[in-house]
Amino acid sequence: MRIAIINYNMGNLASVKNALDLLGYDAFITSDKDEILKADKAILPGVGAFKDAMKELEKLDLISTIKEFVRSNKPILGICLGMQLMFDSSVEFGYSKGLGLIPGDIVKFEIDLKVPHMGWNNLTIKEDSKLFKGLDNPYVYFVHSFYLPVSKYATAITNYGIDFSASVEYNNIYACQFHPEKSGDVGLKILKNFGDL
Repeated sequence: MRIAIINYNMGNLASVKNALDLLGYDAFITSDKDEILKADKAILPGVGAFKDAMKELEKLDLISTIKEFVRSNKPILGICLGMQLMFDSSVEFGYSKGLGLIPGDIVKFEIDLKVPHMGWNNLTIKEDSKLFKGLDNPYVYFVHSFYLPVSKYATAITNYGIDFSASVEYNNIYACQFHPEKSGDVGLKILKNFGDL
């Protein structure tokens, strides 16, 4: 089983690959369309700004590749910015269209707490979540200034001045706002649950 980590020059690719290597998966970093489409699963990581990320995906002709991968019904996981890109739009540095794979829009924190939201938070998990199987009240690591409001597709909610979607599951798309690759044993368990889908 091969897992493609999609490289569009905006991700902490090495730490995602290291976590998957530790779990014994055959993971590889690529921006090659054919390699991505041949993989059994894909991960869209991401660190940085939404608008820049969409420009990079477009430049590398990866938007159609990701959409084709999703249509193939194989599991794909978005991490942090990679989660946000799955939605319709974001207001980061002005309005930008996203991949439009899951209904919803990314908005800015307007709260009386320090932004970006950085650090460990616990999750309230919905029982039927596949990513959190075997986990109870886990703590995970976040770094972000924009968020998805509580969505009907949310499988975990967390609170930072306001409740928001910490993860979503929508058909074969899985996504988390936090960084599983930086969340210790809990994060490894989440990545293993994805790998075992």
